[in-house]
Formats: sequence, structure tokens, C-alpha cells
Amino acid sequence: MEQNYIQEHNYMKAKKRVKAMKGFYVHLVVYVLVNIFLSGIIIFGLMQSGYGFYDAITNFGVYSTWLFWGIGVFFHFMGVFGFKSLGLGKDWEEKKIQELLDKEDQQKRKF
Repeated sequence: MEQNYIQEHNYMKAKKRVKAMKGFYVHLVVYVLVNIFLSGIIIFGLMQSGYGFYDAITNFGVYSTWLFWGIGVFFHFMGVFGFKSLGLGKDWEEKKIQELLDKEDQQKRKF
């Protein structure tokens, strides 16, 4: 009975995590598509108002939504995947501690 509860609990946690991951990927796709569209409109508008192509594509207004919305996408990423995806999770800490201890032991053995 308890085993079924544990399996069900693990299944529900995994399902919730997959849903969060899917939400992030949808957010990422919408971010890219909408920003490509907006950048195109802004560049086109700038060129129609007398800017040259180079001046239009180097205008900060073209990339401001990429930047500010990108900050939101980054925090969404961190909320879903956390620091583990950057290689700084709890496993990393334990591995690094063990690595430093091993290195210290090797130095002691040399003497």
C-alpha cells in the first residue's frame, strides 16, 4: 500500500515537472517568434522613416524587447531547471568537495 503511494507521489511530481518544462519551451518559442516579428516591424518602420539599413539594425529599440523579455525567459529557465542545469547543483558541490579532499590527500602522500 505504501509502495503504491510512493509511486503515485513520484509520478505526480514527474508529471508536474514535465508540465513546467513544456511551459518553458513554449515560452521560449513564443519569445523567439514574437521578437523576430517585432524586430522586423521596427527595422522596416525605421527604414521607412529615413534610417539606413545599418542604422536601423543597430538601433537599441530593435533589441530592447529581446533584452528585457530575455531576462524574464532566463528567470523562467531558472525556475524550471534551477542551478543544476548550470552545473552548480548539490551534486556539483559534493563532487567539488570530494575532489578537493582527494587533491589534499594526494599532496600529503607526496611528502
